[in-house]
Amino acid sequence: MREQARATTPPDNLPLKIKKKKKMAAGIPAVTSSLKHGLQNMGISRTFKTLTMVNQQQGFDCPGCAWPDPSHRTQFEFCENGAKAVADEATKSRVTPEFFAKHSVQHLSDQSDRWLNKQGRLTHPMVLEEGSSHYTPISWEDALIEIASHINTLDDPNRSVFYTSGRTSNEAAFLYQAMVRSIGTNNLPDCSNMCHESSGKGLGSTIGIGKGTVHLDDFNHADVILVIGQNPGTNHPRMLTALRDAKLKGAMIVHVNPLPEAGLERFKHPQDYMKMNLATTQLSDFHLPVKIGGDAALLKGLIKIHDEVGHLDSDFIENHTTGFESMLEKARDTDWESIVQDSGLSRELISEVGRAVAKSKATIACWAMGLTQQPNGVAVIQEVVNLLLMGGHVGRPGAGFCPVRGHSNVQGDRTVGIWEAPPEPFIERMENGLNISIPREHGYDVVRAIQAMRDGLVDVFFCMGGNFISATPDTLATAEGIRNVGLTVQVSTKLNRSHLVTGKKAIILPCLGRTERDIQASGPQFVSVENSMGIVHKSTGNLHPASEHLKSEPWIVSQLSKHLFDTSPIDWEHIVSNYDLIRDLMEKSLSGFDNYNERVRHENGFMLPNPPRDSRSFSTPSGLAHFTTHELPNVHLEPGHYVMMTIRSHDQYNTTVYDVHDRYRGISGNRRIILMNALDMAKRGWRNRQTVSITSHFDGETRTADGWQLVAYEIPRNNVATYFPEANVLVPLQSTAKDSNTPTSKWIDVTLSASSGDEEE
Repeated sequence: MREQARATTPPDNLPLKIKKKKKMAAGIPAVTSSLKHGLQNMGISRTFKTLTMVNQQQGFDCPGCAWPDPSHRTQFEFCENGAKAVADEATKSRVTPEFFAKHSVQHLSDQSDRWLNKQGRLTHPMVLEEGSSHYTPISWEDALIEIASHINTLDDPNRSVFYTSGRTSNEAAFLYQAMVRSIGTNNLPDCSNMCHESSGKGLGSTIGIGKGTVHLDDFNHADVILVIGQNPGTNHPRMLTALRDAKLKGAMIVHVNPLPEAGLERFKHPQDYMKMNLATTQLSDFHLPVKIGGDAALLKGLIKIHDEVGHLDSDFIENHTTGFESMLEKARDTDWESIVQDSGLSRELISEVGRAVAKSKATIACWAMGLTQQPNGVAVIQEVVNLLLMGGHVGRPGAGFCPVRGHSNVQGDRTVGIWEAPPEPFIERMENGLNISIPREHGYDVVRAIQAMRDGLVDVFFCMGGNFISATPDTLATAEGIRNVGLTVQVSTKLNRSHLVTGKKAIILPCLGRTERDIQASGPQFVSVENSMGIVHKSTGNLHPASEHLKSEPWIVSQLSKHLFDTSPIDWEHIVSNYDLIRDLMEKSLSGFDNYNERVRHENGFMLPNPPRDSRSFSTPSGLAHFTTHELPNVHLEPGHYVMMTIRSHDQYNTTVYDVHDRYRGISGNRRIILMNALDMAKRGWRNRQTVSITSHFDGETRTADGWQLVAYEIPRNNVATYFPEANVLVPLQSTAKDSNTPTSKWIDVTLSASSGDEEE
């Protein structure tokens, strides 16, 4: 019988090293790190060939993040993060059937995530039979027949769930959702549910579109740029170039984050060395070390100062908005004592920044998970909207909203239909384009999918990319749910923990990566993606595939659909022979994709419609932008409790761990660490490297994880930070943001206790 695979991430068991944190991002260390990862994974010639194709007109879109490409690109249009992602995908290492014959699932689950990832690219379809301890090879035909048989024998299509990660191309995602809706369900959870769902809900209800409203060029015209709850130096390094250029043009940059981050202190573009330019650029004018969860209080303070200073865009407020007076009344009634206490910032500091924002003629607000994964994620983003609407900072150069996405096509996937709760106009257009009937009942998002699996309501769980077990909250609860499922399917490029924590039967379908050539019946193909700023452009892989057995994601969807449907208005066999045919169908089914095949071939692609940005018009029921009114969230902690947030290290991308180095924070060798204020440590009589247990508390339930080492760090009192996915086991499944149902990975109520033999003094 199969032993139960380990769901939580084992440590690498390397000694923890602590150095002084860095004060500057990029520079020579970034170049060195990029080359190191490239050479180790790809070798000399493959490294040069691959990196010179990243983000080029005739190359492939970087899988590392969704930051947009400049119109005029350099030969090396990538960052350290992107270089690691590309090297990771283009590695020469392989996970073959012989590998699976040698290693049992139980043995693999005892290895760290870093070790699993380093084994390389998956090469063959594999199956894990019920009760078996090892994966064995399976043919593509047999795998597709098996999956189709499980789905077609369901007594209710809603007993199947189809997850998607942001790596999937527009073409693959569109076909995928067409297949799922042809089956008869909207169960299409995706990684957006865990990251920017709060942004979509917050922006959609206030400005009528759940996307950002800025161009890349707007950064060159901004007076003030607010970077809130975001660490671009690690997560979106190419953003630092835009911030540097804005800074050199006179913009004021405000960094709002509990932790100081090197990427927003000083920056050195690696390519400057080739120009003999040795100067560095200080980026942030202000670092506001807000308490975790204190962003809403800070924004209330900035709104109050804006009100006092004036400089309101009265014409815009009167003619283009609604709800201003009630929003302002609530801000005026909010006392400064609460603002200062909840934010952890002085009134003087808030006032200084607030005056600059009030006087700004062009303000951009950027944010990421630091806002979206709070319990009030939607409301706090709407406070950002309130602040910018006061000055009319939308629909003009240098101003607007900039939610910074992580995955390279997570925004595009939602645009083309990966959406568990699509609105009626979207469904009607999709029905007309596909000539199918689409169910109206909303499907499961990520959290509800996990709950349904735990309740025994899911028989088939299909994942198009990603690492579901490691990306989701409440790791043990997620594992419990997945093990209830009859069949789990993973479409993947690399080995990860989701291949080890499975349903009763599991199938791995290995697919082409973004870097690889995709040849179909009509010849070489390209795909398209959408970046964080709504630009759709093509991506063409040029490397020889890692295995002759790899298939493209569109091919996998089309061939599975052939086995699922006896008849269909979609010619699944024909449509995948030439991806232009997929794009023709997308043009019929989606708004804004007119002349898709022609426009996507333009040098820099094309920009999707964005009414707030394009014409200062708002697709809300009132036709106006909405100010909203919110109370301050309850950020009270019981005595002896701390609020914990999860963060990434510098050597990881989402759940993929490249190495055990967090270079900018000066931490290496171990990932089970907890950053804690030195005064809080001293109060407990604790020291660096002391081992503690963490217990999270929510709604009367507790979750405990042992074996965390303390690191004194510059973080507000009563706040702590840990890496994910290791700390996901502590994030309660039921603790989600209001309205978006996003897991609250940036607000976890915890207590700490010294491990046995290492008690408090």
